[in-house]
Amino acid sequence: MKHNIRTSLQTMTIAALLIAIAIMIPVFCPKIVIGPASATLASHVPIFIALFISPPVAVAVSLGSTAGFLLAGFPIEIVLRAFSHIVFVLVGSFLLRKHPGIISTFGRGTAFGLLLAVIHAVSEVAAVTLYYLVMGIPKNANEYITTVVFLVGGVTIIHSMVDFGIATFVWKPLTHVIRIPVSAKPAPKKSPVIS
Repeated sequence: MKHNIRTSLQTMTIAALLIAIAIMIPVFCPKIVIGPASATLASHVPIFIALFISPPVAVAVSLGSTAGFLLAGFPIEIVLRAFSHIVFVLVGSFLLRKHPGIISTFGRGTAFGLLLAVIHAVSEVAAVTLYYLVMGIPKNANEYITTVVFLVGGVTIIHSMVDFGIATFVWKPLTHVIRIPVSAKPAPKKSPVIS
């Protein structure tokens, strides 16, 4: 019983730290905004690290990130894009629960990151599309394809893959010191071969 309470407190503490980082990044980090597209340096890193831990932590950090974009004064379509992260976060964290070693090798990790990047981009394009349907913007199909599909979708895939790579780079050493249950497991250490 004591072990479960301690583990829960450690998980909540790590989640709170990741939420704080997720809120601070859009407020303080360098960003490029070409509405409705934007790229904020490392904004997905705490979300990906949370995704490696568990679905509840991932959702909490994703919501914290959304609050950060709102507090930083981003346009509402960008805040909605941040809110749409819940989709790729849930898919990714549940996939990691079923396949905990999926990021343990470069090839599988890259494929997993690309899958999440595509889901991420589709979710953000859908969020902006819904916003535009409600608000009546843009005026023509070419403008929509250029600004939403190519700019939002394309930039999201690239940005997501870069942040996934950074998060994986940070996560792998952490797996040796984190003492809480996590979804993403490190690759088993190979025994030296004695001949």
